[in-house]
Amino acid sequence: MMSTNPTTRKLPAKLLGPKSLAVSPIKSPANKGRDELATAFNELTSVPTVQWSVTYRLQRVLGSGGQSVVYLADRLGSDDMTVPVALKVFSPKHYEDAGEYQLDMARIARVTAHVALIQQDHLLDVHNLVDCNGIRVLVMEWVDGFDLLHLLNPSTLEQTRDRVRDEKWSYLNQVVFSLGPARVRLMPGIANSIVRECLAALAALHREGIVHADIKPSNIMLKRTGNAKLIDLGAAFKISEGEIMKTVTPRYAAPEVLRGAPSTPASDLASLGYVLIEMLAGVQLFAGLDGYAALLRAKERIMHYLYEILPREIVASELLIDLIRGLVAPNPDERFPSAEAADLFDSGAASFSRQLVTGNLASEYESDLRAWLSVVD
Repeated sequence: MMSTNPTTRKLPAKLLGPKSLAVSPIKSPANKGRDELATAFNELTSVPTVQWSVTYRLQRVLGSGGQSVVYLADRLGSDDMTVPVALKVFSPKHYEDAGEYQLDMARIARVTAHVALIQQDHLLDVHNLVDCNGIRVLVMEWVDGFDLLHLLNPSTLEQTRDRVRDEKWSYLNQVVFSLGPARVRLMPGIANSIVRECLAALAALHREGIVHADIKPSNIMLKRTGNAKLIDLGAAFKISEGEIMKTVTPRYAAPEVLRGAPSTPASDLASLGYVLIEMLAGVQLFAGLDGYAALLRAKERIMHYLYEILPREIVASELLIDLIRGLVAPNPDERFPSAEAADLFDSGAASFSRQLVTGNLASEYESDLRAWLSVVD
């Protein structure tokens, strides 16, 4: 799911354990003759259920948290074929008992199975959820790229400067990024382009009655190709079933969620809006605020807060400020009514894109991002 980047590490032998995870192993006869192969083909194509062994060779840890550990792995196939995948191994440590773990894994199975059918370009592809000795392992697309949290780190900008010529550095500083007060700032067109692709992913989820419930920079991947992917469905749930296990990242949670209300499509929009502000401001939003009460006060005053942290040229853009307001309004009823509306309404992200085009300020955003990501490790 995630890329190789400076935060990934080789898997220590003591953590690796067995060199592979084998699912439903079956012994395959070798050296069959032509007639035997023909018989095997006929048998395989005439039964309702087929089964074969699947082996994953673990390469390294891509990320870990309280809920899981994610590995880059090779899925081993026949005739030396290997395919890179991401394996998310769900930990039972933070569940009261095995029954609670299994109940939550069943929720994740229902949500991810639904997401697998959506097939939206800016949503992570989900392949399977398997049971390995009682532990659930989610098999997912491996994204060759970097999460937004990593890219907004100033050290990533330093690395870029060391690896490009002066001409390319000057170009990237004009169209992609600059160093903000504390973190990397993305240019408005780039940030807006990323938000539009995330809105497309959210629109696809919300149409199917699914709330992501954990939008934050580390859950937005930028592929080396330049397009964005929304990842990590560990907190996602079907609206029809309700929020069984509440997972909150307070800095990016909407005010109503901090007050105890369930996550909704509107709260997903607020979380994405906070990410947009961070991309434009070059600071970590709400840094230094401890506790829900302080965060709530800041989020209720968010539009006043903006004028303190955003550059003058951003504040001067009425369209961009309207877009932010429609995403992060403290009252969810005052936000855009949907992810599609956040993109397509007159005050939405598409309107800002058109303004850049008519002002001859637009660029090939995915191409520009590719130029940057090609030199990032």
